[in-house]
Amino acid sequence: MTVQTTIAAIRPPDESAMAAARELQGRLTKPAGSLGALEELSVRLAGLAGHCPPPLPEPAAVAIFAGDHGVHAQGVTPWPQEVTAQMIGNFLAGGAVVNAFARQAGASVTVVDVGVATPIPAAAPGEEAAGAPPTRDAPRLVAANVRPGTRDLAVTAALTRDEARAAVETGIRVADELIDAGAGILLTGDMGIGNTTPAAALIAAFAGIDPAETTGRGTGVDDPTYARKVAVVRAALRRHAPDPADPLGVLAAVGGLEHAALAGLILGAAARRTPVLLDGVIAVAAALAAAAFAPHAVAAMVAGHRSAEPGATVALRRLGLEPLIDLGLRLGEGTGALLALPVVTGAVRVLHEVATFDSAGVAEK
Repeated sequence: MTVQTTIAAIRPPDESAMAAARELQGRLTKPAGSLGALEELSVRLAGLAGHCPPPLPEPAAVAIFAGDHGVHAQGVTPWPQEVTAQMIGNFLAGGAVVNAFARQAGASVTVVDVGVATPIPAAAPGEEAAGAPPTRDAPRLVAANVRPGTRDLAVTAALTRDEARAAVETGIRVADELIDAGAGILLTGDMGIGNTTPAAALIAAFAGIDPAETTGRGTGVDDPTYARKVAVVRAALRRHAPDPADPLGVLAAVGGLEHAALAGLILGAAARRTPVLLDGVIAVAAALAAAAFAPHAVAAMVAGHRSAEPGATVALRRLGLEPLIDLGLRLGEGTGALLALPVVTGAVRVLHEVATFDSAGVAEK
């Protein structure tokens, strides 16, 4: 699907289904409100699905979008760019943290090369045709490279509008493939050395705030590197003056290929009324773009966790989302979303399995 047809398919949440979920929550054998945020989450998911109870969010599919960044040349991270491709090899071999958490959650892992600049290890297992579904034990690589890394956003626009659109449509296509293969919930993942710099720029652009409030230390940079990173983001926003009302233009000016593809994944999930569990700062930066494309896409978003990156809190506040867990995570890959997955499943399972006061013969107060 194109960006335009996907946006046209996104509808607001179903108010009658949400009302039914609230009414059911009030009849279950527990004090009203005793499950806290899980109750409102179940209501939101009913609204997304259009009926109560909503389907259980399973099986789960993690989509890790990988890309490199021309801004790496500005010294915003101490890690060499080749690590992006090397980590893809690690994902496909099953040796990364995301793989361990995915095995624990019973989730499949799909890795999408949307813009990696250096060769991916040739012996990487799990490489299949783009349409082949991943399995829990065999991560899959999708080759969808739009270009080998972005341009340096400190010097010129990171992408052309056509490149940004191609990346967004890659994300939409991956969402459709995973949902067609049976996924009941999508989880965002990312890999790209230097990608917290464009994430900070995207969040500052969409939120209209100073980059000092959105820029963090990423993989753990020292003070001089952090100061340089903030200065790079601030100068890029001054240079390009991206318009938040033009999300494709913002992605092209200061985004990454993985950010654009994640925005597409979110839009694709929303169009299919399938929940998408957001990971960290890269995902929520992409979510701001998705919301700018289609405000009702927020109904499909569930904030998995609060990243330690300051921009994540800014973005979540702007989206009106409360994270399910807060563990000080800043790894990316989809790890925080995977840890939050049982919380989402539990919220829905309550509506399916907990008895009402009437059916259980339990007296109400």
